[in-house]
Amino acid sequence: MERYYQPEIETAPREQITAWQSERLVKQVRHVWENVPAYRKKMEEKGLTPDDIKGVEDLHKLPFVTKADLRDNYPYGLLAAPLGDCVRIHSTSGTTGKRVVAFYTQHDVDLWEDCCARALTAAGATENDVCQVAYGYGLFTGGAGLHGGSHKVGSLTLPMSSGNTERQITFMRDLGATVLCCTPSYAAYLGETMKEMGLTPEQIPLKAGIFGAEAWSEEMRRDIESTMGIKAYDIYGLTELSGPGVAFECSAQSGMHINEDHFIAEIIDPDTGEVLPDGQQGELVFTSITKEAFPLLRYRTRDVCVLSHEKCSCGRTHVKMAKPRGRTDDMLIIRGVNVFPSQIETVLLGLGYGANYQIIVDRVNHTDTLDVRVEMTPEMFTDNMGEIARRQKQIVEGLRAMLGLTAKVTLVAPKSIVRSEGKAVRVIDNRRI
Repeated sequence: MERYYQPEIETAPREQITAWQSERLVKQVRHVWENVPAYRKKMEEKGLTPDDIKGVEDLHKLPFVTKADLRDNYPYGLLAAPLGDCVRIHSTSGTTGKRVVAFYTQHDVDLWEDCCARALTAAGATENDVCQVAYGYGLFTGGAGLHGGSHKVGSLTLPMSSGNTERQITFMRDLGATVLCCTPSYAAYLGETMKEMGLTPEQIPLKAGIFGAEAWSEEMRRDIESTMGIKAYDIYGLTELSGPGVAFECSAQSGMHINEDHFIAEIIDPDTGEVLPDGQQGELVFTSITKEAFPLLRYRTRDVCVLSHEKCSCGRTHVKMAKPRGRTDDMLIIRGVNVFPSQIETVLLGLGYGANYQIIVDRVNHTDTLDVRVEMTPEMFTDNMGEIARRQKQIVEGLRAMLGLTAKVTLVAPKSIVRSEGKAVRVIDNRRI
């Protein structure tokens, strides 16, 4: 039976969700107009005042906010609440450039933790569960968000942070952890380590995992699930909006429900900024309508995905976003072809390899090169050069079918690619473009 953390919100009629959004958007626009000079200037440049925004139907009139705006206004330029009302600050990881900081009032923290509690409840967490949080703690939002959500649910919380893998597994087994929260690449590493220790899924107490903060494929999900004997759930979030819990998977696992009482989602054409209809792929844009300290209006995430309002079997009525296909700003353009690392991962995992690989892009004699280093599993490791050549050719053909490009593939020994305890470094782009 499906469980909800806040059923009256999560299963609210669409008319009610729209009414909440319109009321909160109008209030939020006036809030930033009165408290953030940078927003007021942006709106004035478009000839807008708060009176022009009467509901969600007017959202498209507002200007976009980009990560460049956040950097230009660092650190306090977009703060919409008195500093004395703020109780916390978090920062992005800096994986796409200079760090961005975000502020929270206590009210902001409470609502964020509610969103994470919804995700945990959807994954089956209850007050009788033990939740092991192996996301990093500190400026990164992962640890703090799921930690607070676990407390809201009433689960016994293990604030492990990332790293110290042997201790993670020891505590997991000794304390009977049933829900694991971490990045998918670290979950894969934990699973791999457990397998090497001779642990079977039956000897691992986990029943569910909530994995986010980086792209991962369906093949990687299945691999983690079979190794640990769990159901693996996706979660989506951005530090700029609050952190994990902006959207989360339910039991149907056919997309992530966006917490629409806090965030309005749009899909736009990344080139023109035009809002696209339901079901079309484009860039995801979010407006935070309940944040007090750091509200972002029409923030361009650079994540490429699709929204769907199709009825969900779980009973939740909030719109679903598909797993992001990639990002418009970490999409690689190689010899004129758009390439997402997730496409390469899909091919590798589909051929039985693990999630440990590196993509190296360079430019030689004015031509882009694509090298993929792939770690063999212990089972397939061999020094038979003929067998290695055959396997490399198989991957080359799989990548050509997926990407329309020929890549150089090098198979390497197990454990020879450095493991990640946080976000995995998958791409090394040596080009000077």
